[in-house]
Amino acid sequence: MTDTDLSPDADDHELAAWLATTAGERLLDVRESGLTGRELKDAGDRAAHELLADLLAQHRPADAVLSEEGKDDKRRLSAARVWIVDPLDGTREFSEPPRDDWAVHVALWENGELAAGAVAQPALREVFHTGRPPVVPPRTSARPRIAVSRTRPPAFVTALAEEIDADLVPMGSAGVKVISVVRDVTDAYVHAGGQYEWDNAAPVAVARAAGLFCSRVDGSELRYNQDDVSLPDLVVCRPELSAPILEFVRRHGTD
Repeated sequence: MTDTDLSPDADDHELAAWLATTAGERLLDVRESGLTGRELKDAGDRAAHELLADLLAQHRPADAVLSEEGKDDKRRLSAARVWIVDPLDGTREFSEPPRDDWAVHVALWENGELAAGAVAQPALREVFHTGRPPVVPPRTSARPRIAVSRTRPPAFVTALAEEIDADLVPMGSAGVKVISVVRDVTDAYVHAGGQYEWDNAAPVAVARAAGLFCSRVDGSELRYNQDDVSLPDLVVCRPELSAPILEFVRRHGTD
């Protein structure tokens, strides 16, 4: 994909989708380069970050950028518009072909709110974005399904699954977990124990646009472009599951 694929008058939703797609295509090229292991991870992080930084500087030069792979410029705290990006979410899965559970996140925060977002899953040739909000299919599973980390699922989520009679579905990438709810691969993603704004800003923007419930695990609002970019917990789920999930956390906590 080249600049000619982006309309000169593209809005922020279209730009987010194009950026995520373009970075995803670059990552697919890197994945075919013959590199493996740590070298492949580092090359992917670097290539996607540099591409997104260059394209944002070209297409939205007045906006601030917060990237996982970039230096945190605190001038963003006084900016009206900040792009929050994770150039490669799920680096481990990216380095393990043919796994497809890795993603590119591009979100726009504007005047206190997430204004646009896109999550590309390049290995699936899919991009989910707020310019064309996904329609969440009717639930196809009798039992709720909760997305969890394939390497370090939180213990409290196992207890939550037992209480609400749910199945756990392991996968990589926080963005892929959120989008799994959008796609009816799962019905909820419940996490505590460490994330940053770039891990979930774009996925949350897409999930909200699709009509899903999104909050911190205590039910409070997810806030972005904060001085401390740690955002360690979240719930994304079908609306009907929010009450039992939040009630479980209220009674049992996340320890």
